[in-house]
Order: sequence, then structure tokens, then C-alpha cells
Amino acid sequence: MKRLSVLPQQCLLLMTCLLTALEAVPIDIDKTKVKAEGHVEGEKVENPDTGLYYDEYLRQVIDVLETDKHFREKLQTADIEEIKSGKLSRELDLVSHHVRTRLDELKRQEVARLRMLIKAKMDSVQDTGIDHQALLKQFEHLNHQNPDTFEPKDLDMLIKAATSDLENYDKTRHEEFKKYEMMKEHERREYLKTLDEEKRKREESKFEEMKKKHGDHPKVHHPGSKDQLKEVWEEADGLDPNEFDPKTFFKLHDVNNDGFLDEQELEALFTKELEKVYDPKNEEDDMVEMEEERLRMREHVMNEVDINKDRLVTLEEFLRATEKKEFLEPDSWETLDQQQLFTEDELKEFENHISQQEDELRKKAEELQKQKEELQRQHDQLQAQKQELQQVVKQMEQKKLQQGNPPAGPGGELKIQPPAEHKAADAPQHPAGGDQPLPPGHVQEPAVRTDPVHP
Repeated sequence: MKRLSVLPQQCLLLMTCLLTALEAVPIDIDKTKVKAEGHVEGEKVENPDTGLYYDEYLRQVIDVLETDKHFREKLQTADIEEIKSGKLSRELDLVSHHVRTRLDELKRQEVARLRMLIKAKMDSVQDTGIDHQALLKQFEHLNHQNPDTFEPKDLDMLIKAATSDLENYDKTRHEEFKKYEMMKEHERREYLKTLDEEKRKREESKFEEMKKKHGDHPKVHHPGSKDQLKEVWEEADGLDPNEFDPKTFFKLHDVNNDGFLDEQELEALFTKELEKVYDPKNEEDDMVEMEEERLRMREHVMNEVDINKDRLVTLEEFLRATEKKEFLEPDSWETLDQQQLFTEDELKEFENHISQQEDELRKKAEELQKQKEELQRQHDQLQAQKQELQQVVKQMEQKKLQQGNPPAGPGGELKIQPPAEHKAADAPQHPAGGDQPLPPGHVQEPAVRTDPVHP
């Protein structure tokens, strides 16, 4: 049985590829010369993390649903619109009782997990009563009004939440990359401020030289164009460029043979182009920028080729794209080094934000320092009180010795025995009726009989 693989970049692949296992292989391997290795039956296929905070719950629901034969058959015939509209979710009423019971259990576990997260978060802020029911509303991947049973509404909410979250994944990556670039420039400028004029000029000259060196690279083919694909056909697949065939190319790079080129398979096609611009051995080449370039290339091809916007490229869509003018005569592709990634105003706003964060951290550090000093003062005060008490106890013991009273030990016992006891302890003990003579004038007491007296 095949399993679902949900990739971070694939929003609608969430349910349409429920029955497909996606396995990426390096693009530089000649697929025509590699023997496919079949999976052992029952072997668990590890899938990439979606990056969603409810990733484990999503996977478990999918695993349970695919055990139901009826639901699997409906899924195979469903299209994207049926899945997105919630029509498929209504099929949940027809699944077996065992499946529904297991889904109920999964939902209760997820609700309990979310409640624990809420409590941990609230406890870290303040120790107050928590309205879990109200706070659960912030989680849109399940129906919080019914925490005990898994209903069609839960499946509908799970699909829509995952679809929406994964659609925003690329946007979030672009925003994070932009912040990364602005931080690099901010740190560079801050460093320049610490240098004298002569060193600053040298650093500026070195910076411009590295930019020029990075930009001096071979021409980058337009992603998805005939020239770009033929280069992969020749250099990666080891085939004759004069025999380039789009249909054969598609089948070669559909590495899991599911009839689609997914986003991961598309990104693998751009490796040769990226190697023209980026080399991990070069100081001037940033590998974070390389991954952003790969993302931009994949998004561009998807926008040009993916007609129904399901983030999967079918053979029909691929062949139709090869007939367009843009495939044969594409525009030049601008790499990141040829673009302005942010404006001065955006950089200034970013730096102001950083400054505010630094001020807040500095205030917190000052508060923590004050708390530390106060704790140290209290510690010193307690130490002084302890020393005073020890001194008082010592003086009391000395006073007792001077008055003839021996000091007491830790358990209350006397450390020094009284003189009378010493004398009594040193005196020889003679049992009654002994052979030792009695001192003069001493009258021996008669021994007391302990045996019974008989008349």
C-alpha cells in the first residue's frame, strides 16, 4: 500500500496524492541506466515534514483514512474542486466503524495536546485560570466545539487549513529571505562604522570586487525553456541533444512514476543552471541565495505550465507548454544578483525594528541585572545573619563552660560528664558475696532472694 507524501511546497498535493509515495533521486543520475529497486511490502516510507504545527495529526488522519477501501476509491475518482469544496469530506459518513473510532481517538489526542500547549504557554506568563474552549478557537484544523468525535467537518477543516497554510509557505520563505538579505546589509554597514576611513575604503572595494566576481558567470537558461531542458537531457541524462523528446524527458524525470512532475521533481531540473552561478567553495557565493533562486525558478515554471493550478504538472500540461513560443524563444532570465531585493526605505524600517528589539532586550537585561543584585543582597544579608547566630551560639557555649555547665551535643547529650559520675565510674565494682574484703566499719547488706519461698 502506497502512502501519502506531503511536501512543504505542495498545498493541493495534500489529498490528491494520498495514494502516491514521492521519492526524490539526484537529477544527475541517468535514470535509463539505474535499476529501480522495489519497496519491500509493508515497509514504512518516511515522508518529509510539512512544516505545519499539526503535521503529526495530519499524517495520522491520512494513514487511517487510506485503510478504508470505500474512501480510497472515492479519492481516486475525485478532482481538485471536489476536495477543496468539501464534497469528499461528506464521504466520511460511509467509512467503517473501526475507522471512525480510530479517528475519534486521534482527535481527542490532538485536542489534549493543544490544551497542554495552551496551558504551558499561559503558565509561563501568569498563573491564572484558563478557558481552553475559547483558546482552542485559534486552531483552525479541527472543530473545537466537538472535542470527542471526528466528523466530516473535521476532515473539511483539516483539508482547508493545510491547503491554506501550505499555499502561504512560499510567501513566507520569500519574506524570510528578504529579511536575511537586509540583515546581511545591516551588519555590513554596522561593521563599516567601526573602521577608520582607510580600512573602510578597503572593505568597500573588496565588497564591490566580490559582487562583480559573483556576477561573472555563464548564461543562465530560462527555466522550463527548450534550451534549459535540453541541457539537462544532455549533461544530466547523458542523451544525444539532437534526439531531445519532451515526452521521453517527462517520463525520465517523473522519478516516482505517478504521472506528474511535482514541485520537488521540478526543482531538481534546475540544478545545472544553479551550478553556473553558485559554488559552495567560493566566498562570494551564498548558498541561501541559491535556494531562493531555485524557489523562484520553480514558481515561474509552475505559473507557466500548471494550467489547473493544482501544483502538479501532468504530461498533457507539459507537452502543451513545449508548443508555446516562450518555450522556443524565451526571454532572458534575471538572477538574484541582477535584481534589487529591497529599497533603502525598507532597509531603514527593518533597522528601526531591530533597534526597537535591541532596546527591549536591553531593558530586560537591566531588569534581570537588578533582580540578580537584589538576590545577591538578600543572600549576603542571610549570610550575615547566619554568622551572627553562630557567634551567639558560640558565646553561649563559652558562658556555660565558665559556669560549670558542660555544653550539650547535637543530640542533647552532654559532651563532658560531671565529676561525680567520673568518680563513680572509676570506682571498682564488687559483686555481692565476692571474695574481696570489705572496708572497716562496712556492714554487708543481706542478699535479696529472688527464688520462690516454699512453706
